[in-house]
Amino acid sequence: MTSRPHGTTILALIHNGTAAIAGDGQVTFDDMVLKGSATKIRAMADGKILAGYAGTAGDALTLFDLFEKKLEEYDNNLRRASVELVKEWRTDKSLQQLEAMIAVCDRESLFIISGNGDVVQPDDQIVAIGSGGPYALAAARALVWASPKTTADKIARRSLEIAADICVFTNHHISVETLS
Repeated sequence: MTSRPHGTTILALIHNGTAAIAGDGQVTFDDMVLKGSATKIRAMADGKILAGYAGTAGDALTLFDLFEKKLEEYDNNLRRASVELVKEWRTDKSLQQLEAMIAVCDRESLFIISGNGDVVQPDDQIVAIGSGGPYALAAARALVWASPKTTADKIARRSLEIAADICVFTNHHISVETLS
């Protein structure tokens, strides 16, 4: 059996006019932590779009590069670039082997993009991917409901902290990027 890297928690949300994306820094290989300070989120399109990945790092970075090309091709139209990325991902034989997901957002929209052909835009403007994604998503929804005036970056950070307290594949080395 082949060992596989896993672990990651990415949360993106749009709240009170601000988009935020947060990612933890843990990289694991089976039951071993290889690195605790990886950066899994980045700004794109001259800081107008944020993206984060879960899955195999090399595959995710390939997707980031392809997504940036789609953004350039479609004049930073997040929805169109997301759909076009998925179309290419699903039809290109070499890309079909990529094992990663990305979450992307601008100030108005956010999506989860997967190799299964998914471009999902949630109803509540909150998405989470990766091993700790379900925990971070639940925490973010609760925080938005309980503290509606809290800023998006604080909700994103606190949600990942909660996920890190629960998920062994998520750590407390948290990076946050915002768009106002």
